[in-house]
Amino acid sequence: MEKPIILDCKNVWKIYGSQASRIHSEHNGNPSSDALKANGLIGAVRAVNLQIRQGEIFVIMGLSGSGKSTLVRCLSRLVEPTGGEILFEGKDLLTTSDAELIEIRRKKMGMVFQQFALLPHLTVLQNTAFPLEVQGVPRAAREARAREVIELVGLKGREAYYPRQLSGGQQQRVGIARSLAVEPDLWFLDEPFSALDPLIRREMQDEFLRLQNLLHKTIVFITHDFDEAIRLADRIAVMKDGKVVQVATPEELVLNPATDYVEEFTRHVTRSKVLTVGAVMTSGGSDIKTAGDVGIGQRIEAVADLLEASDLPFRVLDGDGNAVGTIGRQAVIDVLVGRVLKK
Repeated sequence: MEKPIILDCKNVWKIYGSQASRIHSEHNGNPSSDALKANGLIGAVRAVNLQIRQGEIFVIMGLSGSGKSTLVRCLSRLVEPTGGEILFEGKDLLTTSDAELIEIRRKKMGMVFQQFALLPHLTVLQNTAFPLEVQGVPRAAREARAREVIELVGLKGREAYYPRQLSGGQQQRVGIARSLAVEPDLWFLDEPFSALDPLIRREMQDEFLRLQNLLHKTIVFITHDFDEAIRLADRIAVMKDGKVVQVATPEELVLNPATDYVEEFTRHVTRSKVLTVGAVMTSGGSDIKTAGDVGIGQRIEAVADLLEASDLPFRVLDGDGNAVGTIGRQAVIDVLVGRVLKK
């Protein structure tokens, strides 16, 4: 059963330049590239349609200048879209009053950006509690909540530290804790780990996944790093020149890229990190001898050593524990050497 849609983005545009709204309107909300160019306008976000479901990690990715950061700012109305609809829990954010929007941001949305943006004169505890202070939450209550999320992100014992006393990864954890303090329904993260060293970045990805397994937030995550996207995402939207060119699971992007651009994006991805057992298994085979069981949703990378070491295939079980196929050593080898065919 599909989960409910929490954010529904319909034909959203962000056009920069003089008379952008007029040109957008004159072309019935869908100006062509030629129309934009003729009027000296830049279509940073063009006719974007997205549906984001409750509890999923939805990654928006693309190269620099593709429009991904502008889009996420449109979704939260930090940047005012030129046109379209953005329905959050059924309410169009583009028609809400400023007062309503402020309340939604304060109580229902969390945001983490690449720049940590911590207040240098405040401690970890004070930085984390700051959004609750803005809401008018009494000091005892906001500090109690802040201590909860500080422990959640692994910074217990550092409540009295100032940002200058923390590493980059620790500062980013404070940023995450601060955004979680308000218990958001929707969490925006715009390249939150890209400024970190590779080892710390990997640790933060692990921490992020741990938090998501505990909290089950609805997350819109921006990145230009496909390896990061496939580690984190339930679904990925790939952007190019302000447009969304494909929305799919990481596995679907690799097996069935919709355009040459998406194919190039995924060309050098390690297939074993993306493809699941279900993508390469052989259906049926319940009557043959097997060495054990693996799950249909497990990544090949996770089971490769096990399968390669066995002369016998393994039975594949679906989410309900039913046998749906088999997978053996050769299937793993095919993935590792790149002999996986498109579905």
